[in-house]
Amino acid sequence: MTAMPLPTAASLYDRVQRVIPPIEWPVFSQDIDAILKLKRERDAVILAHNYQTPEIFHCVADIVGDSLALARKAMEVDAEVIVLAGVHFMAETAKLLNPGKTVLIPDFGAGCSLADSITAEDVRLMRRRYPGVPVVTYVNTSAAVKAESDICCTSGNALAVVESLGVPRVMMLPDEYLALNIAAQTDVEIIPWKGHCEVHERFTPADIRELREAHPGVTVLAHPECPPEVVAEADFAGSTAAMSDYVGRHRPASVVLMTECSMSDNVAIDHPDVDFVRPCNLCPHMKRITLANIRKALEENRHEVTIDPLVAERARRAVERMLAV
Repeated sequence: MTAMPLPTAASLYDRVQRVIPPIEWPVFSQDIDAILKLKRERDAVILAHNYQTPEIFHCVADIVGDSLALARKAMEVDAEVIVLAGVHFMAETAKLLNPGKTVLIPDFGAGCSLADSITAEDVRLMRRRYPGVPVVTYVNTSAAVKAESDICCTSGNALAVVESLGVPRVMMLPDEYLALNIAAQTDVEIIPWKGHCEVHERFTPADIRELREAHPGVTVLAHPECPPEVVAEADFAGSTAAMSDYVGRHRPASVVLMTECSMSDNVAIDHPDVDFVRPCNLCPHMKRITLANIRKALEENRHEVTIDPLVAERARRAVERMLAV
């Protein structure tokens, strides 16, 4: 039997030609070929979040998705090395679920405004203020914060997680807007924290009205990290995976995704018949991950993610409880 030819940068360009001009491709192709070779040599896989740029998401990643998908698929990884093309809390989650594997993040500076908005001590203080109330923690948090929690959630499963607890009241940390948007869908009383995503908090209802005026008939999809008044103006609200699924199911003539810029590029590649209007708020943390530093991570084994074993044990329990819902 003839072996299938291995992919090369040249063979992958067709996949992204609608969003990457030919003049830019030579800048990427050398790193792509090197990364493909290094993955084979090191028995490595690359997990990439939906907010990664197309040359990463569509050309070198092995597993792609939102936070929930990456968390689930990380548990199925056979490779010895995991490179997380995303932000630091995602790399920590991959390490929690794969404690015996080497997990690398190409840039330790790839953080998250939500993760930075709360500490483990904050959670302990909240528990003292609301004794006996369960803590539901968004995955966009450090392992130390997860370790102080009862269960984790993502934007895709937050409602199911909250209602799975069977209690009248929960604390939901740290995204205030996600908490308020979930509170509108359930009878469970939700106590929020004042954390916000620096990408999603900038969208406004006026933005949506202006987009509708400029693009009559456009379908507006919003991420639940957006303010509730933005979600109320949208046609649909859901996680990045849910937004992608919506486009695939409904095939709107034109659509705008009220989320991070690269998400539109990545979904557009799979739906050439849909016109994507791009309001474009970039996540500066996601954009710290590049082909060049993914290559360096594999060449030099940098930067390895480690977690204190006592913290990891408790944080893993919260993530596993989420995955069981």
